[in-house]
Amino acid sequence: MEIRPILSTLQRHKTAAALIVLEVALSCAIISNALFLIGDRLQRTQRPSGLAENELVTLTISGIGRDEDARALTETDLAALRSIPGVKYASSVSQIPYGDSMWVSGLKLTADQKNSTINVNDYTGDSQTLDTMGLTLIQGRRFTEGEFTWSDDKTATIPSVILTKSVADKLFPGQSALGKSIYRGDTPMKIVGIVEHLARVNNYGGAAAYDDSMLTPVKMTYKEGGRYLLRTDPARRDEVLRQAVAALEKNSASRIIENPKAFEVMRRNFYRQDRSMAWLLVTMSIALLIVTALGIVGLASFWVQQRTKQIGIRRALGATRSQILRYFQVENFLLASIGIVLGMLMAYSINLWLMARYELPRLPLVYLPIGAVTLWALGQIAVFWPARRAAAVPPAVATRSA
Repeated sequence: MEIRPILSTLQRHKTAAALIVLEVALSCAIISNALFLIGDRLQRTQRPSGLAENELVTLTISGIGRDEDARALTETDLAALRSIPGVKYASSVSQIPYGDSMWVSGLKLTADQKNSTINVNDYTGDSQTLDTMGLTLIQGRRFTEGEFTWSDDKTATIPSVILTKSVADKLFPGQSALGKSIYRGDTPMKIVGIVEHLARVNNYGGAAAYDDSMLTPVKMTYKEGGRYLLRTDPARRDEVLRQAVAALEKNSASRIIENPKAFEVMRRNFYRQDRSMAWLLVTMSIALLIVTALGIVGLASFWVQQRTKQIGIRRALGATRSQILRYFQVENFLLASIGIVLGMLMAYSINLWLMARYELPRLPLVYLPIGAVTLWALGQIAVFWPARRAAAVPPAVATRSA
Protein backbone atom coordinates (compact mmCIF):
# COMPACT_ATOMS: atom_id res chain seq x y z
CA MET A 1 0.00 0.00 0.00
CA GLU A 2 1.32 3.44 -0.95
CA ILE A 3 1.84 5.90 1.87
CA ARG A 4 1.52 9.08 -0.23
CA PRO A 5 -2.31 9.06 -0.44
CA ILE A 6 -2.47 8.63 3.32
CA LEU A 7 -0.04 11.51 3.92
CA SER A 8 -1.99 13.69 1.49
CA THR A 9 -5.22 12.96 3.37
CA LEU A 10 -3.59 13.72 6.74
CA GLN A 11 -2.41 17.09 5.44
CA ARG A 12 -6.00 17.96 4.53
CA HIS A 13 -7.23 16.96 8.01
CA LYS A 14 -4.50 18.48 10.14
CA THR A 15 -6.67 19.30 13.16
CA ALA A 16 -8.07 15.81 13.61
CA ALA A 17 -4.63 14.28 12.98
CA ALA A 18 -3.02 16.61 15.52
CA LEU A 19 -5.64 15.71 18.14
CA ILE A 20 -4.94 11.99 17.76
CA VAL A 21 -1.16 12.56 17.86
CA LEU A 22 -1.45 14.70 20.98
CA GLU A 23 -3.72 12.19 22.71
CA VAL A 24 -1.36 9.31 21.95
CA ALA A 25 1.69 11.34 23.02
CA LEU A 26 0.20 12.29 26.39
CA SER A 27 -0.98 8.73 27.00
CA CYS A 28 2.42 7.27 26.08
CA ALA A 29 4.27 9.67 28.39
CA ILE A 30 1.96 9.09 31.34
CA ILE A 31 1.59 5.33 30.84
CA SER A 32 5.37 4.79 30.55
CA ASN A 33 6.03 6.65 33.81
CA ALA A 34 3.03 5.05 35.51
CA LEU A 35 4.26 1.55 34.61
CA PHE A 36 7.69 2.47 35.93
CA LEU A 37 6.27 3.82 39.20
CA ILE A 38 4.06 0.73 39.60
CA GLY A 39 7.06 -1.53 39.04
CA ASP A 40 9.18 0.52 41.44
CA ARG A 41 6.53 0.37 44.19
CA LEU A 42 5.96 -3.36 43.77
CA GLN A 43 9.71 -4.00 43.70
CA ARG A 44 10.04 -2.14 47.02
CA THR A 45 7.47 -4.43 48.62
CA GLN A 46 9.43 -7.50 47.48
CA ARG A 47 12.80 -6.47 48.92
CA PRO A 48 14.22 -9.08 51.31
CA SER A 49 14.62 -8.05 54.92
CA GLY A 50 17.06 -10.87 55.63
CA LEU A 51 14.84 -12.19 58.43
CA ALA A 52 12.78 -15.38 58.66
CA GLU A 53 9.68 -13.23 58.32
CA ASN A 54 6.90 -15.81 58.49
CA GLU A 55 8.37 -17.37 61.65
CA LEU A 56 8.78 -14.25 63.79
CA VAL A 57 6.61 -12.63 66.42
CA THR A 58 7.50 -9.64 68.55
CA LEU A 59 6.30 -7.60 71.49
CA THR A 60 7.52 -4.51 73.32
CA ILE A 61 7.78 -4.08 77.05
CA SER A 62 8.35 -1.17 79.43
CA GLY A 63 8.79 -0.98 83.19
CA ILE A 64 6.66 0.89 85.68
CA GLY A 65 6.68 1.06 89.45
CA ARG A 66 9.69 -0.05 91.51
CA ASP A 67 13.14 -0.37 89.98
CA GLU A 68 14.05 -4.00 89.32
CA ASP A 69 17.29 -5.76 88.41
CA ALA A 70 16.93 -5.30 84.66
CA ARG A 71 19.63 -7.80 83.67
CA ALA A 72 18.30 -10.57 85.92
CA LEU A 73 14.70 -10.01 84.87
CA THR A 74 15.69 -9.96 81.18
CA GLU A 75 17.45 -13.31 81.59
CA THR A 76 14.39 -14.68 83.42
CA ASP A 77 12.14 -13.39 80.62
CA LEU A 78 14.26 -15.01 77.91
CA ALA A 79 14.39 -18.32 79.77
CA ALA A 80 10.60 -18.30 80.08
CA LEU A 81 10.09 -17.35 76.43
CA ARG A 82 12.50 -20.02 75.19
CA SER A 83 10.67 -22.67 77.19
CA ILE A 84 7.33 -21.99 75.48
CA PRO A 85 6.35 -24.97 73.28
CA GLY A 86 7.00 -24.17 69.64
CA VAL A 87 9.58 -21.42 70.28
CA LYS A 88 12.85 -22.13 68.47
CA TYR A 89 14.80 -19.05 69.58
CA ALA A 90 14.12 -15.86 71.53
CA SER A 91 16.17 -12.67 71.94
CA SER A 92 15.99 -9.17 73.35
CA VAL A 93 16.88 -6.77 70.54
CA SER A 94 17.33 -3.04 70.08
CA GLN A 95 15.19 -2.78 66.94
CA ILE A 96 13.81 -4.74 64.01
CA PRO A 97 13.01 -3.81 60.41
CA TYR A 98 9.67 -2.05 59.88
CA GLY A 99 9.61 -1.03 63.55
CA ASP A 100 8.91 2.37 65.10
CA SER A 101 12.37 3.25 66.42
CA MET A 102 15.77 3.45 64.76
CA TRP A 103 19.30 3.45 66.16
CA VAL A 104 21.87 4.87 63.73
CA SER A 105 25.66 4.86 64.04
CA GLY A 106 28.31 6.52 61.89
CA LEU A 107 31.23 4.27 60.94
CA LYS A 108 34.75 5.47 60.17
CA LEU A 109 37.81 3.76 58.72
CA THR A 110 40.24 5.51 61.06
CA ALA A 111 39.93 6.87 64.59
CA ASP A 112 40.99 10.39 63.59
CA GLN A 113 38.60 10.60 60.65
CA LYS A 114 36.39 13.69 61.01
CA ASN A 115 33.26 12.59 59.17
CA SER A 116 31.68 9.15 59.02
CA THR A 117 32.23 7.07 55.90
CA ILE A 118 28.75 5.57 56.18
CA ASN A 119 25.74 5.71 58.49
CA VAL A 120 24.21 2.35 59.39
CA ASN A 121 21.37 0.98 61.47
CA ASP A 122 22.84 -0.38 64.69
CA TYR A 123 21.19 -3.68 65.63
CA THR A 124 22.18 -5.29 68.91
CA GLY A 125 21.38 -8.65 70.44
CA ASP A 126 22.50 -11.71 72.33
CA SER A 127 24.01 -15.07 71.36
CA GLN A 128 20.71 -16.25 69.82
CA THR A 129 19.93 -13.12 67.78
CA LEU A 130 21.42 -14.42 64.52
CA ASP A 131 19.28 -17.56 64.76
CA THR A 132 16.22 -15.73 66.05
CA MET A 133 16.24 -13.32 63.14
CA GLY A 134 17.20 -16.06 60.69
CA LEU A 135 20.08 -14.04 59.22
CA THR A 136 22.30 -15.74 56.63
CA LEU A 137 25.97 -15.57 57.60
CA ILE A 138 27.85 -15.71 54.29
CA GLN A 139 31.38 -15.01 55.59
CA GLY A 140 33.17 -15.16 58.91
CA ARG A 141 31.86 -16.32 62.27
CA ARG A 142 29.35 -15.61 65.00
CA PHE A 143 30.12 -13.63 68.11
CA THR A 144 31.83 -15.56 70.91
CA GLU A 145 30.39 -15.49 74.41
CA GLY A 146 33.29 -13.38 75.68
CA GLU A 147 32.52 -10.59 73.20
CA PHE A 148 29.08 -9.76 74.62
CA THR A 149 28.45 -6.77 76.87
CA TRP A 150 25.27 -5.38 78.44
CA SER A 151 23.46 -2.33 77.14
CA ASP A 152 23.38 -0.71 80.60
CA ASP A 153 27.16 -0.98 81.00
CA LYS A 154 28.26 2.47 79.87
CA THR A 155 31.96 1.73 80.34
CA ALA A 156 32.08 -1.38 78.17
CA THR A 157 33.69 -1.37 74.72
CA ILE A 158 32.40 -3.29 71.73
CA PRO A 159 35.20 -5.49 70.37
CA SER A 160 33.57 -6.89 67.24
CA VAL A 161 30.85 -6.32 64.67
CA ILE A 162 28.96 -8.20 61.97
CA LEU A 163 28.16 -6.18 58.83
CA THR A 164 25.78 -6.67 55.95
CA LYS A 165 27.35 -7.35 52.56
CA SER A 166 26.11 -3.94 51.43
CA VAL A 167 28.04 -2.11 54.15
CA ALA A 168 31.16 -4.28 53.75
CA ASP A 169 31.26 -3.57 50.00
CA LYS A 170 30.86 0.18 50.55
CA LEU A 171 33.54 0.36 53.23
CA PHE A 172 36.02 -1.89 51.44
CA PRO A 173 35.14 -2.04 47.73
CA GLY A 174 36.88 -4.88 45.94
CA GLN A 175 38.36 -6.21 49.18
CA SER A 176 37.44 -8.64 51.91
CA ALA A 177 36.21 -6.80 55.00
CA LEU A 178 36.80 -9.73 57.35
CA GLY A 179 39.42 -9.06 59.99
CA LYS A 180 39.57 -5.33 59.30
CA SER A 181 38.77 -2.77 61.97
CA ILE A 182 36.28 0.08 61.78
CA TYR A 183 35.50 2.81 64.28
CA ARG A 184 32.44 4.16 65.97
CA GLY A 185 34.09 6.85 68.01
CA ASP A 186 37.70 6.17 69.04
CA THR A 187 37.47 2.44 69.77
CA PRO A 188 38.19 -0.09 66.99
CA MET A 189 35.66 -2.84 66.24
CA LYS A 190 36.87 -5.91 64.39
CA ILE A 191 34.69 -7.18 61.53
CA VAL A 192 34.16 -10.87 62.30
CA GLY A 193 31.24 -11.72 60.02
CA ILE A 194 29.18 -10.73 56.98
CA VAL A 195 25.45 -11.39 56.60
CA GLU A 196 23.68 -11.34 53.26
CA HIS A 197 20.81 -9.01 54.20
CA LEU A 198 19.59 -7.05 57.20
CA ALA A 199 17.21 -4.27 56.18
CA ARG A 200 17.18 -0.88 57.83
CA VAL A 201 14.25 -0.08 60.09
CA ASN A 202 12.69 2.33 57.60
CA ASN A 203 13.34 4.03 54.26
CA TYR A 204 15.75 6.59 55.70
CA GLY A 205 18.58 6.99 53.20
CA GLY A 206 16.60 5.68 50.23
CA ALA A 207 16.90 2.47 48.27
CA ALA A 208 20.70 2.66 48.07
CA ALA A 209 20.94 2.43 51.88
CA TYR A 210 18.24 -0.23 52.32
CA ASP A 211 20.69 -2.91 53.55
CA ASP A 212 23.09 -0.60 55.40
CA SER A 213 23.07 -2.27 58.82
CA MET A 214 25.36 -3.84 61.39
CA LEU A 215 24.94 -6.16 64.37
CA THR A 216 26.91 -5.65 67.59
CA PRO A 217 27.27 -8.07 70.55
CA VAL A 218 25.29 -6.05 73.10
CA LYS A 219 22.71 -7.79 75.27
CA MET A 220 19.68 -5.55 75.64
CA THR A 221 17.92 -5.33 78.99
CA TYR A 222 14.17 -5.00 78.75
CA LYS A 223 14.53 -1.41 79.97
CA GLU A 224 17.10 -0.44 77.35
CA GLY A 225 15.66 -2.19 74.32
CA GLY A 226 12.16 -3.04 75.33
CA ARG A 227 11.57 -5.51 72.50
CA TYR A 228 11.53 -9.30 72.52
CA LEU A 229 11.74 -11.25 69.29
CA LEU A 230 10.67 -14.91 69.07
CA ARG A 231 11.04 -17.43 66.26
CA THR A 232 8.47 -20.18 65.99
CA ASP A 233 6.56 -22.33 63.52
CA PRO A 234 4.31 -20.13 61.33
CA ALA A 235 1.21 -22.12 62.34
CA ARG A 236 1.83 -21.48 66.04
CA ARG A 237 2.48 -17.73 65.99
CA ASP A 238 -0.81 -16.66 67.60
CA GLU A 239 -0.55 -19.37 70.25
CA VAL A 240 3.06 -18.44 71.04
CA LEU A 241 2.19 -14.74 71.33
CA ARG A 242 -0.56 -15.46 73.86
CA GLN A 243 1.75 -17.65 75.94
CA ALA A 244 4.57 -15.10 75.71
CA VAL A 245 2.36 -12.33 77.11
CA ALA A 246 1.24 -14.63 79.94
CA ALA A 247 4.84 -15.63 80.75
CA LEU A 248 6.06 -12.04 80.91
CA GLU A 249 3.12 -10.95 83.07
CA LYS A 250 3.90 -13.81 85.42
CA ASN A 251 7.56 -12.76 85.72
CA SER A 252 6.67 -9.20 86.76
CA ALA A 253 3.42 -7.33 87.20
CA SER A 254 5.13 -3.93 87.19
CA ARG A 255 5.54 -3.78 83.42
CA ILE A 256 3.43 -2.89 80.40
CA ILE A 257 3.39 -5.33 77.47
CA GLU A 258 2.46 -3.74 74.15
CA ASN A 259 2.10 -4.47 70.45
CA PRO A 260 2.26 -8.27 70.36
CA LYS A 261 2.18 -9.05 66.64
CA ALA A 262 3.59 -11.20 63.88
CA PHE A 263 6.50 -9.76 61.91
CA GLU A 264 4.61 -10.33 58.65
CA VAL A 265 1.90 -7.96 59.90
CA MET A 266 4.54 -5.29 60.53
CA ARG A 267 5.91 -5.72 57.01
CA ARG A 268 2.43 -5.62 55.49
CA ASN A 269 1.59 -2.41 57.38
CA PHE A 270 4.94 -0.86 56.45
CA TYR A 271 4.33 -1.35 52.72
CA ARG A 272 0.60 -0.54 52.77
CA GLN A 273 1.14 2.89 51.23
CA ASP A 274 3.28 1.45 48.43
CA ARG A 275 0.61 -1.12 47.54
CA SER A 276 -2.12 1.53 47.65
CA MET A 277 -0.10 3.80 45.38
CA ALA A 278 0.52 0.94 42.93
CA TRP A 279 -3.19 0.13 42.74
CA LEU A 280 -4.04 3.82 42.31
CA LEU A 281 -1.60 4.08 39.41
CA VAL A 282 -3.01 0.89 37.86
CA THR A 283 -6.54 2.32 38.08
CA MET A 284 -5.44 5.66 36.61
CA SER A 285 -3.56 3.92 33.79
CA ILE A 286 -6.56 1.77 32.86
CA ALA A 287 -8.83 4.82 32.97
CA LEU A 288 -6.41 6.77 30.75
CA LEU A 289 -6.22 3.91 28.23
CA ILE A 290 -10.01 3.73 28.10
CA VAL A 291 -10.29 7.50 27.55
CA THR A 292 -7.61 7.33 24.86
CA ALA A 293 -9.35 4.43 23.13
CA LEU A 294 -12.70 6.23 23.21
CA GLY A 295 -11.05 9.36 21.84
CA ILE A 296 -9.52 7.44 18.93
CA VAL A 297 -12.84 5.70 18.24
CA GLY A 298 -14.69 9.03 18.31
CA LEU A 299 -12.23 10.83 16.05
CA ALA A 300 -11.96 7.84 13.71
CA SER A 301 -15.76 7.61 13.42
CA PHE A 302 -16.03 11.33 12.69
CA TRP A 303 -13.18 11.05 10.21
CA VAL A 304 -14.87 8.15 8.40
CA GLN A 305 -18.12 10.12 8.10
CA GLN A 306 -16.24 13.07 6.62
CA ARG A 307 -14.64 10.80 4.01
CA THR A 308 -17.63 8.68 3.02
CA LYS A 309 -17.49 9.86 -0.60
CA GLN A 310 -13.77 9.17 -0.83
CA ILE A 311 -14.37 5.65 0.49
CA GLY A 312 -17.16 5.10 -2.03
CA ILE A 313 -15.00 6.25 -4.93
CA ARG A 314 -12.18 3.91 -3.86
CA ARG A 315 -14.65 1.04 -3.60
CA ALA A 316 -16.08 1.89 -7.06
CA LEU A 317 -12.55 1.85 -8.48
CA GLY A 318 -12.09 -1.70 -7.22
CA ALA A 319 -10.74 -1.35 -3.67
CA THR A 320 -11.70 -4.32 -1.52
CA ARG A 321 -13.02 -4.17 2.03
CA SER A 322 -9.71 -5.45 3.39
CA GLN A 323 -7.84 -2.71 1.51
CA ILE A 324 -10.12 -0.01 2.96
CA LEU A 325 -9.70 -1.51 6.42
CA ARG A 326 -5.92 -1.71 6.02
CA TYR A 327 -5.85 1.90 4.76
CA PHE A 328 -7.33 3.20 8.02
CA GLN A 329 -5.15 0.92 10.14
CA VAL A 330 -1.97 2.14 8.41
CA GLU A 331 -3.16 5.70 8.79
CA ASN A 332 -3.71 5.17 12.51
CA PHE A 333 -0.35 3.43 12.84
CA LEU A 334 1.43 6.45 11.33
CA LEU A 335 -0.39 8.87 13.64
CA ALA A 336 0.27 6.65 16.64
CA SER A 337 3.96 6.40 15.72
CA ILE A 338 4.34 10.18 15.62
CA GLY A 339 2.48 10.43 18.92
CA ILE A 340 4.65 7.72 20.48
CA VAL A 341 7.90 9.45 19.47
CA LEU A 342 6.66 12.68 21.05
CA GLY A 343 5.38 10.69 24.03
CA MET A 344 8.78 9.12 24.64
CA LEU A 345 10.39 12.55 24.76
CA MET A 346 7.67 13.73 27.14
CA ALA A 347 8.07 10.57 29.27
CA TYR A 348 11.78 11.27 29.66
CA SER A 349 11.09 14.90 30.60
CA ILE A 350 8.49 13.88 33.18
CA ASN A 351 10.93 11.37 34.65
CA LEU A 352 13.63 14.05 34.99
CA TRP A 353 11.11 16.23 36.83
CA LEU A 354 10.17 13.37 39.17
CA MET A 355 13.84 12.55 39.78
CA ALA A 356 14.57 16.13 40.80
CA ARG A 357 11.66 16.35 43.25
CA TYR A 358 11.03 12.87 44.61
CA GLU A 359 14.42 11.09 44.46
CA LEU A 360 13.18 8.52 41.97
CA PRO A 361 15.64 6.56 39.82
CA ARG A 362 15.98 7.17 36.11
CA LEU A 363 13.27 5.70 33.91
CA PRO A 364 14.61 2.39 32.48
CA LEU A 365 14.47 2.35 28.69
CA VAL A 366 12.51 -0.92 28.73
CA TYR A 367 9.36 0.95 29.78
CA LEU A 368 9.37 3.08 26.62
CA PRO A 369 8.84 0.18 24.17
CA ILE A 370 6.26 -1.28 26.55
CA GLY A 371 4.34 2.00 26.41
CA ALA A 372 4.80 2.19 22.64
CA VAL A 373 3.51 -1.33 21.97
CA THR A 374 0.56 -0.71 24.29
CA LEU A 375 -0.43 2.47 22.41
CA TRP A 376 0.11 0.89 18.99
CA ALA A 377 -2.11 -2.05 19.92
CA LEU A 378 -4.71 0.22 21.49
CA GLY A 379 -4.80 2.40 18.37
CA GLN A 380 -5.30 -0.59 16.06
CA ILE A 381 -8.07 -2.01 18.23
CA ALA A 382 -9.79 1.37 18.60
CA VAL A 383 -9.75 2.17 14.87
CA PHE A 384 -10.82 -1.33 13.79
CA TRP A 385 -14.59 -0.96 14.26
CA PRO A 386 -15.01 2.47 12.59
CA ALA A 387 -12.78 1.28 9.72
CA ARG A 388 -14.71 -1.97 9.44
CA ARG A 389 -18.01 -0.08 9.20
CA ALA A 390 -16.54 2.18 6.56
CA ALA A 391 -15.28 -0.77 4.51
CA ALA A 392 -18.72 -2.40 4.68
CA VAL A 393 -20.54 0.56 3.06
CA PRO A 394 -21.55 -0.27 -0.57
CA PRO A 395 -19.97 2.08 -3.18
CA ALA A 396 -23.36 3.31 -4.44
CA VAL A 397 -24.54 4.22 -0.95
CA ALA A 398 -21.24 5.91 -0.07
CA THR A 399 -21.17 8.14 -3.17
CA ARG A 400 -24.88 8.99 -2.87
CA SER A 401 -24.64 9.89 0.85
CA ALA A 402 -21.81 12.29 0.13
